[in-house]
Amino acid sequence: MHRIVIVLTLFFLPGIIWGQKITREYLTKGDSAANWYIAVAPDDNNIQAFMFLLEGFGGTPDGLLTQTDLPIIAAKKGILCILPVLSTGRLYFGSDNTSQTSLKNMIELVARKYKLENKSFYIGGFSIGGTCAVKYAELAINNKYAVQPKAVFGVDPPLDWEQFYNAAKRVVRISKDRPVNNEVTYMIGRIEKEMQGTPETALHNYYNNSPYSYSDTTQKAVKTLVNTPIQLITEPDVDWWMANRGYDFTYMNVTSLAAMINELQRLGNKNALLTTTINKGFRKPDMIRHPHSWSIVDNEALLQWLKQF
Repeated sequence: MHRIVIVLTLFFLPGIIWGQKITREYLTKGDSAANWYIAVAPDDNNIQAFMFLLEGFGGTPDGLLTQTDLPIIAAKKGILCILPVLSTGRLYFGSDNTSQTSLKNMIELVARKYKLENKSFYIGGFSIGGTCAVKYAELAINNKYAVQPKAVFGVDPPLDWEQFYNAAKRVVRISKDRPVNNEVTYMIGRIEKEMQGTPETALHNYYNNSPYSYSDTTQKAVKTLVNTPIQLITEPDVDWWMANRGYDFTYMNVTSLAAMINELQRLGNKNALLTTTINKGFRKPDMIRHPHSWSIVDNEALLQWLKQF
């Protein structure tokens, strides 16, 4: 494994303070498509904690920096922020074994590089990045990883692959001769591939890969987080989804997010929090309305919540 470090000064990204320095580190020689990260560090290098922020499916760390000021604000509060591209690349599935192994290795590498073994660690992400973050927290606890998160958060992540799959199939069925968003049919095929079958033929794989499973009455996955602070953030604008995509609550992430937090609270987790927003979702730079966006996060409130743990 080779590491190539490039230090850049950004002057062009919206919302980023003039002259903010970031570091790119490529972990595989000759490969800029996967296995690298951007580090956003406190200006004085006085690192009080560190945090991994995972972008959504198909996204990049640079794209994350255009959509949210969270890494910049966090760095100003003493939190080193790492924005990774895992070995599985931009089209990663998040909860799969290869992505999780890559994430674990990168977290441990960063902890060693910056001497962070005794610092608080937080992890979170947007969409499938949130899926990846929550799954990491579960595996870290189950397998007693060297680096375990003090708190975890997800910004509108899909959590229940069985529910997601069945809902996607329903979208296709009720659409009849109307066009269906390509994402729906893509995800049906991708889930079948990752799970090696459908819920009818490989339900155990759906349970093992999902951070939360509504139909798993043993609560195997969710029970691992009973003592871990977790916040899930979503903007459940069903009117927008129905008008713009033809989706209803059954194909919105809010259903599994609320179900997971409800179960955790009933299991005794007093730091399990569901945060819902109204009319905050917009995609930069053109501020296009979309409830599934980084912008639904109140950055200051989230960081205040994280730093109490």
